[in-house]
Amino acid sequence: MTMTTKKIKSKSSRILSALHKTAAGLHAAGVMEQATMREFDALCLTPIEPMKPAEIRALRQREQVSQPVFAHYLNVRKDAVSKWERGEKKPDGPSLKLLNLVKAKGLKAIE
Repeated sequence: MTMTTKKIKSKSSRILSALHKTAAGLHAAGVMEQATMREFDALCLTPIEPMKPAEIRALRQREQVSQPVFAHYLNVRKDAVSKWERGEKKPDGPSLKLLNLVKAKGLKAIE
């Protein structure tokens, strides 16, 4: 990802956050329907992107934890992290969501 792409994503993230806060206020005031609020909630979710084995390894190393510790944070077996990093299996579902959250916000986000 280029620096320009990061700036755009960061800026759009701030804009979405501000829009969501405004929408929540409108909903609380009774001006916005629940269905519309759910649409705003969905827009603001952390995107889930597939991760390559090297990305998972680099993410774990960035967080400075071993495979067993990383597995504990993600609530998976150590074997799973090892297989992801070797490319034998791919994370999916809740595991992939947690990996994307850790990528975006660090391990502190899922403690």
